[in-house]
Amino acid sequence: MPSETAPFQERIAHLERTLDDLSDTVARQDREIALLTRRVEMLLLREAERQSEGTGGVVMGDERPPHY
Repeated sequence: MPSETAPFQERIAHLERTLDDLSDTVARQDREIALLTRRVEMLLLREAERQSEGTGGVVMGDERPPHY
């Protein structure tokens, strides 16, 4: 005979599993964000060095081409 608390216990177990899954997802996303942040910082440093050397021949999207 099932007890009165069985449905609640099942729901709590489901919620705990969902919480663990979400926690894992947040931890993974935190690692990915940290990696992407480091990559963006490296790209910004590289671009700053390129601009200071004056050899940045790449036309950015918001710059007019030289023939205008």
